[in-house]
Amino acid sequence: MAEQKLSLPGVPPKTEIPAKAGSAKRAVIYTRVSTGDQHAETQLYDLRELAKQRRYEIVHEYTDTISGAKSKRPGLDQLLADARRHRFDVVLVAAFDRVARNVRHFLEVLDELSHLGIEFVSLRENIDTGGPLGRAMVVIVGAIAELEKSLIVERGNAASEIGRSANRPGGAPLNVDRAAIVRDRLAGLSLTEVAKRYRVSRATVVRLVRDAKQPEMVAAA
Repeated sequence: MAEQKLSLPGVPPKTEIPAKAGSAKRAVIYTRVSTGDQHAETQLYDLRELAKQRRYEIVHEYTDTISGAKSKRPGLDQLLADARRHRFDVVLVAAFDRVARNVRHFLEVLDELSHLGIEFVSLRENIDTGGPLGRAMVVIVGAIAELEKSLIVERGNAASEIGRSANRPGGAPLNVDRAAIVRDRLAGLSLTEVAKRYRVSRATVVRLVRDAKQPEMVAAA
């Protein structure tokens, strides 16, 4: 009778890249919780069950207790260091957001594991980079990361253009009350007082007052 393989709900059985004859794939588990009041037991239980059903040999478990926004993660850093020493074949995580602080960081981790020939399995997203669907997902994540990078660059360029326009002759920040700046300056407030009140440079105040006076001088001539 053919052996029947069990599988967790929503997690397809591992079918690609079989382990060497007579040996199980070496797997590690990575978990992260945000605070000391939280516990990783639920993540660990689910991932241990997944490893058991896929007949992986768990060789180590890494855990970080740290906010998702923090860049320093001792557990993940040690995992990557051990990956470079080829101490395991598969990384198991409960979800994408347990691994990285943002899309770009996540892609960097995936890319390094891929180059090292190490598979990445995420339980919640049902992603396994050892299969074609998982590899396709890595490409999609990469495309999203590139889009995010492009949007950041585009926003930065737009901000720089606004800043440069403020330094051109006649230029000023777009969201300031030019008439009020001129009125307060002509009423006797100092350059520094007006600049602080409207959060503009002293040079901008001088330029706006000068531009406001030009029509009067033309009319007087």
